[in-house]
Amino acid sequence: MQVSSLNEVKIYSLSAGRSLPEWLSDRKKRALQKKDVDIRRRIELIQDFEMPTISTKIKVSRDGQYIMAVGTYKPRIRCFDTYQLSQKFERCLDSEVVTFEILSDDYSKIVFLQCDRFVEFHSQHGHYYRTRIPKFGRDFSYHYPSCDLYFVAASSEVYRLNLEQGRFLNSLQTDASENNVCDINPTHFLFAAGTAEGKVECWDPRTRNRVGLLDCALSSVTADTEIDGLPSISALKFNGALNMAVGTSTGQVLLYDLRSSNPLIVKDHQYGLPIKSIQFQHQLDLIISADSRIIKMWNKDTGKIFTSMEPEHDINDVCLYPNSGMLMTANEAPKIYIYYMPVLGPAPKWCSFLDNLTEELEENPESTVYDDYKFVTRKDLENLGLAHLIGSSLLRAYMHGFFMDIRLYHKAKMMANPFAYEEYRREKIRQKIEETRAQRVQLKKLPKVNKELALKLIEEEEEQQAARKRKQKNLPSLLKDDRFKVMFENPDFQVDEQSEEFRLLNPLVSKISEKRKKKLKILEEKEAQKQEEEEEPEGKPSDAESSESSDDEKDWVEEVRKQRKLLRQEEKVKRQERFKEDQQTLLKPQFFEIKEGEEFRSFKDSAKKQKLMKKTLGDRLKLEEKLGTLTVSDTTVGSKQATFKLKKSEQQKKQQEAEKQHRQERKTLRRSAGHLKSKRGRGQRFH
Repeated sequence: MQVSSLNEVKIYSLSAGRSLPEWLSDRKKRALQKKDVDIRRRIELIQDFEMPTISTKIKVSRDGQYIMAVGTYKPRIRCFDTYQLSQKFERCLDSEVVTFEILSDDYSKIVFLQCDRFVEFHSQHGHYYRTRIPKFGRDFSYHYPSCDLYFVAASSEVYRLNLEQGRFLNSLQTDASENNVCDINPTHFLFAAGTAEGKVECWDPRTRNRVGLLDCALSSVTADTEIDGLPSISALKFNGALNMAVGTSTGQVLLYDLRSSNPLIVKDHQYGLPIKSIQFQHQLDLIISADSRIIKMWNKDTGKIFTSMEPEHDINDVCLYPNSGMLMTANEAPKIYIYYMPVLGPAPKWCSFLDNLTEELEENPESTVYDDYKFVTRKDLENLGLAHLIGSSLLRAYMHGFFMDIRLYHKAKMMANPFAYEEYRREKIRQKIEETRAQRVQLKKLPKVNKELALKLIEEEEEQQAARKRKQKNLPSLLKDDRFKVMFENPDFQVDEQSEEFRLLNPLVSKISEKRKKKLKILEEKEAQKQEEEEEPEGKPSDAESSESSDDEKDWVEEVRKQRKLLRQEEKVKRQERFKEDQQTLLKPQFFEIKEGEEFRSFKDSAKKQKLMKKTLGDRLKLEEKLGTLTVSDTTVGSKQATFKLKKSEQQKKQQEAEKQHRQERKTLRRSAGHLKSKRGRGQRFH
């Protein structure tokens, strides 16, 4: 049994621990219980209180004796008898159950709404009758005064099935495209249906007329909430004659007074998941709302969180056992979880021993003192050979590991690694040897790229070494930093000291760099000597170092002027060299070939063509439309029609001009021939 506490509310998980497979024999189960500590310490209120794969819905009969759960796979219903603490019966079904309702006080009358549009009725002996509704059903409610079943489905109609007459009655026509959930008030029997548009329609079953409409989607949107789509109604529950709670698909719970169209409280689960279930707890005036991830309990007057639970698996349904502090959940797992909270109420009569257990645990609380305790993970326990102690009183589970006595930890470590002291002694000796080696003269290993910059950084580190020892602060080194590692490896990052920017910005660096170059030469000579003769003594003093003189006292302005003069002289020399090269070079003519049918205009036209080819198709179409070579028009169907005018080559233009001239000549010849014929006719008539 696991115990958790949130807001000083203790929650006892009665389903914690491993479950045994069904195919094991009783003898093997008893043997496993003797060997396994987890199985022996678990509490099994009801024997085999689980489903083969998942459980979708769970309900309690009105007399409190039977707990019924539906699940898969295969689709089935299991009835558990609380008086016998075992399973009463199991029935397999043809298709999965969307929801079900217990019509009688016991298990003798049950109605199932299945996913294939069938409504199945079961009696005490088993299957009784089966019928079908026009659309795929999503929820239904039973109206006791008239014996009517109200079905909401993926349509705008609410189907009514009268169980006394055994026939369908006239449907209720709603304004919604689809209806998701429904409920009937137990006091005045008002029927409410939640729609996919985020509205709740209330109907009077006596007159079959709509008496109210609530726009919950608009009311659920507040300044703090972020909603992606239109909230639809996913849960609905009445409380008394005047209160109603509505759950949305975006994770909000709205509490309404039926006399007002505005909600009293809007509670956001902050997960953005659809609300699966809403329950009312009357003793403490709490609302228990659940989505697929979390169960929240909050005060219906103030909205303040009372406590919350997050099971390991996704939640499908929540059932509160009447007049008690027991809560059961149907999950995406074989187990049906049972939680007990003494604050909500006493334990049910059939498991009254839970009160004694919880009282003993509260009277004798274990001390939570962590002095003289060592925190170890499961891997540490395996290395020490203490993995078999998991579950015993020697280890206290905490977060991702365990707390154990420090004395036991030291004993186990000595037994697991008896040579730990020898390793510690060797490590200390090695550290002492390294300290003595550090006092010797060591050669500085410089990188291949930016050697002068690396030498500068080393000198600065040596100057600040004394100050660091006083302040006892270890500052990071740029040479060892991975962020600047490439600067001393990649030749592309080499500093160009001959550039104009470097010489003008750092006029005094040149003098200091001369000293560093001398040091670099000395270090390179020492490295070469070390490679050739390894037996020679290290670090001989050089005459070059003793003869160094510091010229840093010169004026900075004079250095800048000198650098500028040098740069001007270098520019003059470069100009003269370029002028000589230009005089020596002779320009050679270049020849270009023109395709047939094309006329050379200028080099600018070819550049324009290249730029035009680089543009997108849309830009080219716009340009051609401006030039008049393209026309875009709308058709009667609603589409676009584009007409292109192809550019003609010079040959085509010449051919067209020749054809026009030929046609004109033929016309003139025809006209002259007709004129001669008319003259001849006149002369014959005259003769």
